[in-house]
Amino acid sequence: MTDFNEARERMVERQIVRRGIRDPQVLAAMRRVPREAFVPDYLRALAYEDRPLPIGNEQTISQPAIVATMIEAAELQSGDIVLDVGTGSGYAAAVAAAIAAHVYSIERHPELVATARDILARLNISNVTVHLGDATTGLAEHAPYNAIIAAAGGPHIPAAWRKQLAIGGRIVMPVGRERHYQRLVKLVRRGEDDYRSCSLGEVSFVPLVGADAWPSPDAAQCDPGGSVGTGGADDRRPCPMSAGEPASRHRFLAVA
Repeated sequence: MTDFNEARERMVERQIVRRGIRDPQVLAAMRRVPREAFVPDYLRALAYEDRPLPIGNEQTISQPAIVATMIEAAELQSGDIVLDVGTGSGYAAAVAAAIAAHVYSIERHPELVATARDILARLNISNVTVHLGDATTGLAEHAPYNAIIAAAGGPHIPAAWRKQLAIGGRIVMPVGRERHYQRLVKLVRRGEDDYRSCSLGEVSFVPLVGADAWPSPDAAQCDPGGSVGTGGADDRRPCPMSAGEPASRHRFLAVA
């Protein structure tokens, strides 16, 4: 029988710390949240493997290291209000909620919304609220957000997210011209109309589907050679992480 506590500690040390993630709040959150609770029963024994796992509806629970990388890049603090895009089974939202004041999470698949709500309730995680809807429009009723973290990749950062981001807030999102190949981008809002962005490395996420992203699979196919749009944020500059080291240490291809 798997000792999940031991497996979780091993995951943090071998998959996260060794990749250079140092934020003590992130490491504590990864040690605290039981990933095995967020995967299907038949995959529980694989919960702490260094890879994503399927959770239904052609979606995945992200690789642990990429969850930690994105949350560290978002520089979460205890009083932060966070928008989590692509709830899935709720794992990344739960990790963020172990640091932030409240996480509003949005998911377009009703089945996953129901699953995430059930898991979070069973774990008594009360500072995550899961919404059903088009994530590309954000959740204006709870804005402004100190951080927006997206577990799906789009051709550009949706305009609504920029508007709903607090001054000083951070967006961490996979951005790319191809549906399954992106660069992880961090955007910081410095002023009312002042946004600065940088790249954290290459990743591969499921597509962000919505009015301001990719069309759904049953809709008309998008033009892969089209413009990335005015919301594009990847200016290809390397981005230092909160620990002050270059992001090149994180440049593994993460499938999430």
